[in-house]
Amino acid sequence: MTNDSLDRRADALARDSYYEATASRPLADDPMLDGIHEADVCVIGAGFAGLSVALECRARGLSVIVVDAHRPGWGASGRNGGQTLVGFAKDEVIEKQLGLDGARAAWAMSVEGVALVRERIARYGIDCDFTPGYLTVATKPKRVPDLRAWMEAASSRWGYGNLSWLDTDAIRARIASRNYLAGVYDPLSGHLHPLKYCLGLADAARLEGAQLFAHSPVLEVVRGSRPVVRTATGEVRCRFVAACGNATLGDVLPAEVASRIAPIASYIVATEPLGRERANSLIAGRAAVCDNNFFLDYYRVAADHRLLFGGRASSTGASPAQLGEEIRQRMTGVFPQLSDVKIEFAWGGFVDVTRNRAPDFGSIDSNYYYVQGFSGHGVALTGVAGRVVAQAMAGETGAFDLFAKLRHARFPGGPAFRGPALELGMLYHRIRELF
Repeated sequence: MTNDSLDRRADALARDSYYEATASRPLADDPMLDGIHEADVCVIGAGFAGLSVALECRARGLSVIVVDAHRPGWGASGRNGGQTLVGFAKDEVIEKQLGLDGARAAWAMSVEGVALVRERIARYGIDCDFTPGYLTVATKPKRVPDLRAWMEAASSRWGYGNLSWLDTDAIRARIASRNYLAGVYDPLSGHLHPLKYCLGLADAARLEGAQLFAHSPVLEVVRGSRPVVRTATGEVRCRFVAACGNATLGDVLPAEVASRIAPIASYIVATEPLGRERANSLIAGRAAVCDNNFFLDYYRVAADHRLLFGGRASSTGASPAQLGEEIRQRMTGVFPQLSDVKIEFAWGGFVDVTRNRAPDFGSIDSNYYYVQGFSGHGVALTGVAGRVVAQAMAGETGAFDLFAKLRHARFPGGPAFRGPALELGMLYHRIRELF
């Protein structure tokens, strides 16, 4: 899938977004990049990661320009499930590659990422409906030992002792569904309205003195001691570049780096408002919920008393209209008591995943950084990414070097063949989950 076709698919997936319908964007977009500009740092991408880099660099006194092909929050940052999580998509990969001490350090930074989200919400007065509490649940007998082992590893090996085990009776007391056999409760993680949060970060970046430019896709980065970031109508001459565009960045990064991630489409539906009492009856305390299957379901109750239910990964990007009924059936499989409820919104977007589901932070040159491959853990982890990149620019490379030690394999084939190859791989995992 080329970048232009990916952009068109991503545009189509967002047309019926609950988040866009319930967030207040500025009346006018940021200007297009026009002419020659100079800055210490040029950030490519105005999502969570890019805006975090901008805020962290401004805190260190560096001048910052952020350029985006669309506008803040257009990509995954403005349309994801909103789960704000500690840890990583595949924690065992982190320990296998970084060792026990490295895994503990990485986990500590992931916890810092959740704390950073809360800190920025408070500091900048971002109204994004943050709600604490997260439940990871098991739907199959064979998944219960896996969940228990993960909880025990988090506590005894990775230094995170906040988790509580819930047996079958306890998890069914928390969630009004008979589907779950066990669960783990995390009081620190939670959920939020991602687009409201992203727009709040953009406002914060402007307030702190960063310049934001919209509708300015980057055509090339001219590498060197003073890199130049070029668009169709302008350029930024800078000391440092940070590429933070993830799945829709296009050809900005070298092929050997860009091929380490693949765009996987994920979909969410939002019900009609259920009313406070009915919504509260579904999940005690309104914690976010996610199962521990390979193709997982995730859901939460929004501030306006709707249920938001997501899942059904796809690399080819079928439309929400095609998949909305399938997701509705999954939702009523969890909550049969919602069979009378209407679906009012259905939307999707592309998640950038790596083959090992570990984040990919690295550098092309000593002054050209990139962060990608958040693999579904981007709400909190992008804040950490922004901080470690800004620290590296200032010569404090310890945290960045830790993540850069993670090894990543390329996805087979070029962009045209990546989608079909992924579909075959995903079909294999779907078949395995039937047993």
